Amino acid sequence: MQLLSTRRARAAVAGAAVLGLLLTGCSSNETFSYTPPAQVDAPLPDDTVAAMQDAVTNALTASGATGAIVGVWVPWSGSWVTGVGAQGPGSDEELSTDMAFRIADETRLMTCDVLYALADDKVVALDDPVTDYVSGVANLKDVTLLDLCNGTSGLGSSEGIAKQAWQNTPGRVWAPLELASYGLGQARGPADTTYRDSDAGYLVLGVALERASSLTASELIAKYVTGPLGLSNTSLPSPEAAPPSVSGPVMKGHYLNPVEGGFDCSAPVDITTLSSSSGYTDSGVVSTIEDLGRYAQAEAAQVLRKDDKDKGARFSAPLPAFDGAPSWFQATGGGFLAGTMIGQQGWTPGYATAAYADPTTGFTVAVTLNDSTVGAVIAQYLAWELAAIASKAPAASGQSVPEFGLPFTAEQYHQAITEAAIPCVAPPAE
Repeated sequence: MQLLSTRRARAAVAGAAVLGLLLTGCSSNETFSYTPPAQVDAPLPDDTVAAMQDAVTNALTASGATGAIVGVWVPWSGSWVTGVGAQGPGSDEELSTDMAFRIADETRLMTCDVLYALADDKVVALDDPVTDYVSGVANLKDVTLLDLCNGTSGLGSSEGIAKQAWQNTPGRVWAPLELASYGLGQARGPADTTYRDSDAGYLVLGVALERASSLTASELIAKYVTGPLGLSNTSLPSPEAAPPSVSGPVMKGHYLNPVEGGFDCSAPVDITTLSSSSGYTDSGVVSTIEDLGRYAQAEAAQVLRKDDKDKGARFSAPLPAFDGAPSWFQATGGGFLAGTMIGQQGWTPGYATAAYADPTTGFTVAVTLNDSTVGAVIAQYLAWELAAIASKAPAASGQSVPEFGLPFTAEQYHQAITEAAIPCVAPPAE
């Protein structure tokens, strides 16, 4: 698979400078400004890019995806923002960095941003019981809004049950609590003790925030997140079935049909057109790679918080991401902490996405794959592999490498991706 043409590559590098712009906007009728860390406006060194290209190619082979869009911003060295691969098997349409895609569980971070903004505005309190806003749902009387954001509600997940319905009827418009009911119906763990990956919790949180504010989830995300940060290509779309963008280029999303012994990788099923209600405030937002990178960088630094003393609080008391997780991988605040980096990864029908950033240096990695068959795991591992490679990039002239390191290696996650590979097999002859 080839990198973008030279013309597109130059445009991608120029676009990376977006992360260095002064962003201004209006949130809660107050002026907001944010100056990201200074970013060297140059491509990363050739050997760094070659290693990252190899990592992406390996991830595409392992996942059954035919294409990826990647953004890597190393403030002291340069950037790599590009599309790799094509829209589908045999397609001659290359992927470009202006294509929209679904950002999956990065939406959770935005939903929590709204929660904290409404708390700052005294519309809600973080420790308000969910039942103050959402009635008719059993076993939530001891769960707070903050529990839903932090993943400590004890609620189960809906995706395992809903996945087939999403794939069979992608145009179906879901009521949030109907979709959440699949997770709400599972055995609940105790609240406020351990992290549990629960899409149902973020769906319920979205409903609660809508009812508390009398605004739609789409309006809330626009008012408190995408508007202030100047993310013009990012939104929670209306629930009518549509591609990730109705006015600009789109990276098509796919999944693979299982066949005996593996998957039919030669004929991916196109699921680009989908109702955003299948994700809503858990995984329904759409974006582009430059917007996603800008968001990840700003989110890690918690620049949307009004009071500087509150900016570190949201991620200050994380819990293990799962039983037996490495000590450096923890969860809270709608996201994950991988060493010093803060971010999220996830999948939604057609797409697998991951984005992480370091709050101190602004070092940022964002990736999306155009196939959701294996879930989020390969996108997550690819983001970490790219981060490990790029973190070793030398300083550009006049710059210095900050004290920044990661608790894992590129080789570790290159191997993990290879081991997670799905088998592609020919379908049985008719």
